[in-house]
Amino acid sequence: MTEVSSLTGRLLVATPALADPNFDRAVVLLLDHDEEGSLGVVLNRPTPVGVGDILTSWAGLAGEPDVVFQGGPVSLDSALGVAVIPGDEGPLGWRRVHGAIGLVDLETPPELLGPALGSLRIFAGYAGWGPGQLEGELNEGAWYVVESEPGDVSSPRPEQLWRAVLRRQRSELAMIATYPDDPSLN
Repeated sequence: MTEVSSLTGRLLVATPALADPNFDRAVVLLLDHDEEGSLGVVLNRPTPVGVGDILTSWAGLAGEPDVVFQGGPVSLDSALGVAVIPGDEGPLGWRRVHGAIGLVDLETPPELLGPALGSLRIFAGYAGWGPGQLEGELNEGAWYVVESEPGDVSSPRPEQLWRAVLRRQRSELAMIATYPDDPSLN
């Protein structure tokens, strides 16, 4: 079996050619990636549901927009918390994924994490891939893989994240940011 180089903490940015409507112009933060598969959350799919509507105790800690994000098409009835916590040490109830980005145990009392939080997003569901599935999609050219930044998790304008992430690349990917929403209208 070939070794899988971990992409944990990186972003998957959907190429314009990706045909799956679940991932049209999606920016996915990979929370876990190894030989057993991959798990991530879509960072740019806000829903109209407020965090306070489903997780009242976490509502005051969620960043703007303070809505639940659709993390992906899998397990939409489950919630994941992703937070940015600056510094070397994270508090109880937070597990580092990459750099300052980590997962929040939503069973932890919010008052234990609140003082340490730089930002918090709540996601309903996640994006998941079985063993080798993501690698197949990468080989087909469905995704660009780029470095994440802590601000990606808490972007106040998530609807602009796809273009913003591409625009900051120091390669030909920056040009993709200008790709029209509907190329047939050009």
